[in-house]
Amino acid sequence: MIIRNFLISILIFFCLISCSEKKEKISLINEENLEMQMIEAYNEGLQEFNNGDVIFAAKKFNEVELLYPQSIWAPRSTLMAAYGYYSKLYFDDAIIELERFLEKYKNHPNTDYAYYLLAVCHYNQIVDEKKDLGEIIKARSYFNLIIKDYPNTDFAEDSRFKIELIEEILASKELYLANYYLDREKWIPAMNRYKKIVNEYDTTIFIEEALYRLVELNYKLGLVDEAQKYTAVLGYNYQSSEWYERSYKILNSNYKKPNINRDLKKQKTLLKKFKDLFK
Repeated sequence: MIIRNFLISILIFFCLISCSEKKEKISLINEENLEMQMIEAYNEGLQEFNNGDVIFAAKKFNEVELLYPQSIWAPRSTLMAAYGYYSKLYFDDAIIELERFLEKYKNHPNTDYAYYLLAVCHYNQIVDEKKDLGEIIKARSYFNLIIKDYPNTDFAEDSRFKIELIEEILASKELYLANYYLDREKWIPAMNRYKKIVNEYDTTIFIEEALYRLVELNYKLGLVDEAQKYTAVLGYNYQSSEWYERSYKILNSNYKKPNINRDLKKQKTLLKKFKDLFK
């Protein structure tokens, strides 16, 4: 009887060991299958991306993240989905992916790229500077962040260039509003807009007209000293400008245009050529 119980105990022990090994083996197989599914999904997403079907590609990239969220492929897949949307001008979808990436994968090595792509998505949605102020502000904010936090990257260099263009856009918006008020003889609101261009956007191509309009308005309102001040600024910085000539005529009714050599008239700087694009 004792021997029989001993044999039964041994049999039960070996059965338990066998079951344990079987469970461990099943677990390993499932994990291996999960990784294979992830790789397959990523490759399928990449193939569809190259074929131009970014919607299905993004779906497969998101599937990778769901299958294996702790792997190095998860954040890569999120960025690939975002870039896929961006490449087909689905900017809102790209922004959603990028914001999720920045929230979920803090301090990732490609964070600078994510911020840059996010800034460009907002930047590319600027269609009309008179209406798209929200997109302009967001784009400028992200470009400034890149310059501040990632100053030695190629992204920072392009961000500086983009901010210069944004400043031009914002200045043109202020000029549009100022001229709107001017046409309706609302002198004070117009003057405030022109002053904003002078104070905040003095490196843009719209500074000359803003200075001239301040000369014109101040003189109209009887503020001759103020008009002379803005004329002096305009003359000091842009003496060869048409706007300076016009402002000088306001303060000097007997002013006559001096003779200028015709050859000098033909000479245009790169800045002048750039200005012509905005006329």
